[in-house]
Amino acid sequence: MDPQRTGPGRRASRSAAVGVLAVASGALLARRALRDWGATPAERALRLPGDELVPDPATSSTLAVTVRADADDVWPWLVQVGADRGGLYSLTWAENLLGLGITDAERVYPEWQHLAAGDRVVLVPPGWGPLPGGYSLPVARLEPGRFLVLLQQPPEHPWHAVWSFHLLPAGPCRTRLLSRSREQLVPGAAGAGRRVAGELMRPVTVAMTHAMLRGLAARAERTSRPHAVTLG
Repeated sequence: MDPQRTGPGRRASRSAAVGVLAVASGALLARRALRDWGATPAERALRLPGDELVPDPATSSTLAVTVRADADDVWPWLVQVGADRGGLYSLTWAENLLGLGITDAERVYPEWQHLAAGDRVVLVPPGWGPLPGGYSLPVARLEPGRFLVLLQQPPEHPWHAVWSFHLLPAGPCRTRLLSRSREQLVPGAAGAGRRVAGELMRPVTVAMTHAMLRGLAARAERTSRPHAVTLG
């Protein structure tokens, strides 16, 4: 019997292989959890308004939080989102660190309650260094109290994707607030490079987006009608 096949070297190789598999499995689970932070399996599988604007094959990410308020109390905050309007309700310290100068609203403004298909939601204000012209996304679809869909597509963007927000009733004075990102997969080296870049940026984009959902939830809960009645 070959001692190299049964000795310490063989056992060490087997242990190393098991360790690599464990790390790889953990990384895959962490990647999945990050991609769909807070969303249930049923929510991840939902076909949501705006998904139809991006043809298959496509990749998607669904983030979610529970809001202790009705959808009608969440919508006024969501519809005024924008760097030139109510802000992004996200990580203000990070936005300030980047020099974006975004101020997040702490009340609902009547003049920002009107949004229609074709309007633009500003994410980066004009005059910011790397993007002097700013950065904004057009509204593709919306239904007050239900959903808001922002679209990215050629020739304005080199990719075809949607970023949408959805309000799903979850019981008395409960709403599930979802953010869905769906991007068409592009074959070839260009598509592979874009996917790698997306994965590298995912921790940042997910953290900012989930913070935005929590910021929306906190404001809606504070100003919801049941709370207003309770507080007099």
